[in-house]
Amino acid sequence: MAVCAVEGMDVGMGNDILFCKGGGCTAKLGPDVLKHVLDKLPRINNPNLLVGFEGSDDAAVYRIAEDMAIVQTLDFFPPMVEDPYIFGQIAAANALSDIYAMGGDVKTALNIVCFPEKMDLNILGKILTGGNEKVMEAGGILAGGHSITDADVKYGLSVTGTIHPDRIYRNSGVRPGDKLILTKPLGVGIVATADRVKEASREAMDAAIKSMTTLNKYASEIIRNYEAHACTDVTGFGFLGHLHEMLQREHTAVIQGKSVPYIKEAYDYADEFLLTAAGQRNRNFVEAYIEFENIEFALQEILFDPQTSGGLLVSIDPEDADQALEELKALGLPCNIIGEITELQAKEIIIK
Repeated sequence: MAVCAVEGMDVGMGNDILFCKGGGCTAKLGPDVLKHVLDKLPRINNPNLLVGFEGSDDAAVYRIAEDMAIVQTLDFFPPMVEDPYIFGQIAAANALSDIYAMGGDVKTALNIVCFPEKMDLNILGKILTGGNEKVMEAGGILAGGHSITDADVKYGLSVTGTIHPDRIYRNSGVRPGDKLILTKPLGVGIVATADRVKEASREAMDAAIKSMTTLNKYASEIIRNYEAHACTDVTGFGFLGHLHEMLQREHTAVIQGKSVPYIKEAYDYADEFLLTAAGQRNRNFVEAYIEFENIEFALQEILFDPQTSGGLLVSIDPEDADQALEELKALGLPCNIIGEITELQAKEIIIK
């Protein structure tokens, strides 16, 4: 049995400098660490700051006119795949996703680059090319950036978008009776970990890469046609960590385990304990709020698995859920209605 309970094995790539050490959103600080720090920062009282950091939302929103606000976010991380061009696409898609999770449209982006001086600059060129292509696909303009020398490669974007102040999707705001839709499959963190120890199939990695490089632009545009009450994108804190942020300890989500979309090979890899350390941090942070009803270990791990460029998790009016799902399925990625919101029960999340 293969066992990997860390972020993965190192993979070399030119000039004896390691390119892929295990990255993506598995590299994020744990939610408990971030909460400890952010709770100590002063809150800013400004009527034009419509969304700040206090609610764990995906991006900041600042009103600049009665009918216009800007959405700001940034995200960067080390590589989780060996191909630098694909890594650039994934990192950019992940950073752009926060704009879409808020319901906004991308306008400009700036590169964030950490790169070893001794590494082949052609590798950096491929990363930036992949990232720029995703910014262009988003309808945005790559307007510049900043780079520093570092021992390891890191890449991402600072992104600015626009939104109407009355049409913001916060990650809170769920209502009893709402259906929960997940627009991409889970399990990319587990699959990427398995790939780094040469245990992942080509089919599994292809599925993970397709999911991670697909912009949430298209799902966001569909959701805007319906009555959605809350939205977030599923990234480093895993499905359950981000769902916990949505519920705010004020509501309960009842999740149907068999309805959750995931990359099928991820189940087998989790069963073989090909796990991420970040997934275990996620479990430690939110497990106390969760009731598992006969849910096997492998599926639990998929639900805790940190996602890179994961899908949107949407709390939507039950009358709109089926029609929205039909449109989302046409995008070509596994997605589903996975549960519903209820009044607060003994546990915040119940998985059946």
